[in-house]
Amino acid sequence: MKKKLNIQYICKKYQNLPKKKQINNWVKTIFNFFKKSIELTIRIVEIKEIKDLNIKYKKKNKPTNILSFYLGPINDNFLIKNHIGDLVLCHKIIEKEAFIQKKKINAHYAHMIIHGCLHIFGYHHLTQYEYKKMKNLEIKIMKKINYHNPYQLK
Repeated sequence: MKKKLNIQYICKKYQNLPKKKQINNWVKTIFNFFKKSIELTIRIVEIKEIKDLNIKYKKKNKPTNILSFYLGPINDNFLIKNHIGDLVLCHKIIEKEAFIQKKKINAHYAHMIIHGCLHIFGYHHLTQYEYKKMKNLEIKIMKKINYHNPYQLK
């Protein structure tokens, strides 16, 4: 599977940001899991930017940990030059959540990126059935990249 990944660090002054190599490995595993060749942008931002995007696109006047933006269809004829979507993650929120949930920050980042990619691939959690299906996939992919179940708090 071919992938093109564009990673943008907008909050460079912070510690604990995942390395590009780690993000590449996580995304490669996700793409291989779904046997898709796609292009994706991951942007790690400040609270103000994610709040502004959440207001503009989701009509929610608050910051969030991640936003997923689906930009195009996925099918067998999909060309690698096509950009499937964007993930925007807020470092401060993810860092705070990891601390509160007693998780390693990289494990939480991996989970958030998997969660966001699943949204781009058409998974949602609006019903109990969808939630269970998405959660089980997240756990399975996290295990594949050697992380524990993200829903088991320590």
